[in-house]
Amino acid sequence: MELTGTTTGLDLFGQDRSVVAMRLGNEVVDLQRELSPGDEVEPVLIDSPEGLSILRHSAGHVTAQALQSLHVDAKLGIGPPITDGFYYDFQTSPLTPEDLKAIEKKMGEIVKARQRFVRRAVSDDEARQELSNEPFKLELIEQKSSASDDDGSSVEVGSGELTIYDNVLRDGTVAWKDLCRGPHVPHTGYLGNGWALTRTSAAYWRGDQRNAGLQRVYGTAWPSKDELQAYRTRLEEAAKRDHRRLGTELDLFSFHEIIGSGLPLFHPRGGVIKRAMEDYVRARHIEEGFDYVGTPHIAKEELFYTSGHLPYYADGMFPPLLEDAERDDQGNLVKGGNAYRLKAMNCPMHNLIFSSRGRSYRELPLRFFEFGTVYRDEKSGVVQGLTRVRSITQDDSHSYCTKEQAPEEVRHLLRFVLSLLTDFGLTDVALEVSTRDEDGKKKDKFIGSDEQWAEATEILDAIAHESGLPVVADPGGAAYYGPKISIQAKDAIGRIWQMSTIQYDFNQPERFDLQYTASDGSHQRPVMIHSAKFGSIERFMGVLIEHYAGAFPAWLSPVQVTAIPVAAEFDEYLGGVVDQLRAQGVRVDFDTSDDRFGKKIRNATKDKAPFILIAGGDDRDAGSVSFRFRDGSQRNSVPADEAVRIIVDFIESRSNESPTAGE
Repeated sequence: MELTGTTTGLDLFGQDRSVVAMRLGNEVVDLQRELSPGDEVEPVLIDSPEGLSILRHSAGHVTAQALQSLHVDAKLGIGPPITDGFYYDFQTSPLTPEDLKAIEKKMGEIVKARQRFVRRAVSDDEARQELSNEPFKLELIEQKSSASDDDGSSVEVGSGELTIYDNVLRDGTVAWKDLCRGPHVPHTGYLGNGWALTRTSAAYWRGDQRNAGLQRVYGTAWPSKDELQAYRTRLEEAAKRDHRRLGTELDLFSFHEIIGSGLPLFHPRGGVIKRAMEDYVRARHIEEGFDYVGTPHIAKEELFYTSGHLPYYADGMFPPLLEDAERDDQGNLVKGGNAYRLKAMNCPMHNLIFSSRGRSYRELPLRFFEFGTVYRDEKSGVVQGLTRVRSITQDDSHSYCTKEQAPEEVRHLLRFVLSLLTDFGLTDVALEVSTRDEDGKKKDKFIGSDEQWAEATEILDAIAHESGLPVVADPGGAAYYGPKISIQAKDAIGRIWQMSTIQYDFNQPERFDLQYTASDGSHQRPVMIHSAKFGSIERFMGVLIEHYAGAFPAWLSPVQVTAIPVAAEFDEYLGGVVDQLRAQGVRVDFDTSDDRFGKKIRNATKDKAPFILIAGGDDRDAGSVSFRFRDGSQRNSVPADEAVRIIVDFIESRSNESPTAGE
């Protein structure tokens, strides 16, 4: 909409609670902002990603105001919006559940008061004076040029002017204020009854354990009470599906403190799933024209300087090992050795395989693949089950091709990835195109020329859009050596997971001086394209556990059939059926324990086997068995040979649906 007179966003949209802010040019601003003739504005809806962030950030301010009214000595930290909610950090005494209830009660009063969020631009000196009792805010003012999205400080300050938001009562008095860049909803009443505080935790100022210890209050906010309740229902379902809990219940994997966090131990049943995944993806890579290679787990530090991972990726790598130094009998260093590193990536070593001999254009595209275990120095507070580990098994591949071949190679890899996700039952996907930070703030994170980045980005963006899938932009999210496409998959309860990646690399071929002989006899530089289909086997398994709530498809299930005789006298008969299944490669758990029949059924149901076979006297006499399925349905008196065929055929179909009595 284009304006013809001076007005504000409140004049335009103030009667519509679904509009929380407006877009003015490329900037999202408060509705209170004055507009001029010729300005083009668009409403920002409360249920849009930007609108939800504004709603949640406003709820964070209300949380801080409520807490400071109850704990007058509390000092304000940072309070950014996050996925599905917000948090705010405070320097205060440890908070209890009772404190949280009191804060929520006070927040309700502030929401009902409909306090206006009023923005004021202030100078650095004015901000220091007004916030003289807030040491953390004063530090942000002094260090505003270092504000970062990573620690949330960018919601408070930036490289431009400083602004303070006043919470203004109906009589015009200021009830509370905070240093903030905004924007915010017009008044606290916009929060309605779709918000709640969820928990507290310990935190550190700007996420650094060397800094002051703080208390963090988490909350969530939604456009309506119904959406808040739907979110709570999703959380309850997510808790039931938590792969860490199911990993223990189904005896799939564990972690042990004597080994260290983020370093999983796969038990036999988890090992079956891992092996099935590896067998699948190894065969698929070979079908897609990849050559299988292998590389060591450590290498001299020099390799990673050549690749550029040092220093650009140093924070993600473990410290160096002084491996081959010479020492005397007392252990004193006599002669310095080479520093070695645990590898955090496979690509530098694949480059050395490529350069081990001359390459011709006739060989391109040349595709290398391996199951490479890499090691990332994830901090202890970041590791989480299988979805964030320190020991990562990647189905890592690198394609070397001519510049002209690069677009088709990206298409080839994208088709490969999408078919793999479909085979594992992840069919609701979108693409994210991660590019270089172009505003200059973090440009030094990336290497390569502007022309190289522009060309590579254009190729990936065009191929992503021609796929017909939803595409979202991720400015600044590229790897240091080139842009990438990430495949985002939605699971059974609507959560989005980042899965596979395809990365365009024009830097490492140059750093390793990779060459091939072109058709005219000249030496040319190949383009290198990284891709990981699972991303990491550990993370992919964690996502599958939660997607299927532990009830894996029959082809992937660690136990495909649980066989239960009604009584011990039928062990021999049912054992014969079990032998037939095992001869066909079916994974069978034959329960001949002394447990009562009812307990055996409960155990099998808890273990989530897709097929439960039961045999009693009638079955033995008729040469049949009975089926019980995950959904509770049953199929009785099925001839044993037919039952074996039904099970084998279903497994070989690789269906991702659970079998039922109707199939």
